[in-house]
Formats: sequence, C-alpha cells, structure tokens
Amino acid sequence: METLDAIRTRRSIRKFKSAAVPDELINKLLEAAMYAPSARDTQSWQFVVVTQKDILHKIPRIHPHANMVYEAPLAILVCGDTLLESITEYNAVNCSAATQNLLLAAHDLGLGSVWLGVYPRKEIMEPIVQMFDLPENIIPISLVPIGYPDETHDTPVRFKKSRIHFNRW
Repeated sequence: METLDAIRTRRSIRKFKSAAVPDELINKLLEAAMYAPSARDTQSWQFVVVTQKDILHKIPRIHPHANMVYEAPLAILVCGDTLLESITEYNAVNCSAATQNLLLAAHDLGLGSVWLGVYPRKEIMEPIVQMFDLPENIIPISLVPIGYPDETHDTPVRFKKSRIHFNRW
C-alpha cells in the first residue's frame, strides 16, 4: 500500500472478527510504532500488549468509549516513560506519533484499529494505571483496539483549503 493511500483510506474500525492477530503481525505493529519520530529523540514509549479476553473485557468498565474492546482480539496500550522523557507533554506527543504509526501499520496489514484517548483524563488514566499495574514512571497515553475488521467505511473528503495559512495568519 502506498503511504498517501494508507493515510487517506485508514478509518477507525470498531467492529472486529474474532480471529486472533498472529504474533508476527503484533511484532510488525510494534516495530512500526517504534519508528515514529519523537521529541528530542527520546523514543520514550512503552507498550502493553493485551490479548487475554478477561483483561480486554474489563477495559470498557473503566473507559467510557471502549465498548468495541469486547470484540477486539487485541489492544495495545501506548504509554510514556518519564525516566526516558521527563516532560509530560513530550511524552504525549511522542506516544501520539507512535500511535499514528501503529494505526497506519494496522491498516497496511489488513487489520482494523481505533485510537482511544486515555491521557490527560485522570478518571480514565488512574484506573488504567491500577488495572495494568503500571509503575510510577509510566503514563498511559492511548489505547488501540486491533483486529480483523468486520465493517468498512467510505473515505470522506477532509482536505480543507480554508485551514491553510502561508507565512502568517
């Protein structure tokens, strides 16, 4: 798949088939995430790979927009590590770039995914920290349910010239 086509045609997928995602594809997803750019080149991300159904099924109880996780065979929690990057906002930016790479890689591999925000919502972050026993230096940033898609979406037109400004506002 061409990069620009992947960017244009990737859609948020919230319905998944029950088939497991093979370890080989999980590794490709994580590798793609780790090739994201990062502020100050700290590469301050850490990942929690969740494949156990009993754990996946607990996530919607603490994240109000995570009902699709009941169907997903896989979710990846993208976290920032304050030992690698002390500036919280840079962790959020770094992990966002890694999350975007993860979403694009999933699309390229024939998988569906959706970005669920965790940071900066304390009411979601704190239960996630407890649920996954995250160390004090780990900040949960985003959660990405992944699986083989059981839905399709058309590609909307999102290019808006009115949002482009040259040289100054």
